[in-house]
Amino acid sequence: MTRTVLTIDLRDDPATIAAYTAHHRRVWPEVLESLRRAGIRQMEIYLLDRRLVMIVETDAPDFRRAFALHVASHPRVAEWESLMKSMQARVAGGPDGDWWAEMRPIFRLKVDEETAVRAESRRG
Repeated sequence: MTRTVLTIDLRDDPATIAAYTAHHRRVWPEVLESLRRAGIRQMEIYLLDRRLVMIVETDAPDFRRAFALHVASHPRVAEWESLMKSMQARVAGGPDGDWWAEMRPIFRLKVDEETAVRAESRRG
């Protein structure tokens, strides 16, 4: 499984930010099904002010392919993606051609398996 972290901004408008948040409380069923079929296993989107951060885990090594399959899967999905894009603004420093900018990891704390097992046994 491949994990990717992406970022984008919402337009600098409180009503737009509220609308985007409301839409994500009730994502269209066609969109959810399409994401699953495209090989997206987990997705989380976080919001701070108008900055979004999305963490996505896919079966494929390239999340772009999964998203391309997703967007092309159904007219309703394309409609959703167009609506969401209308509320977004690319971040400075993002690569040309990419809407969401891929963030590069600079630190990762990884708990080894032995430490995780010891921690679990202490809780039990």
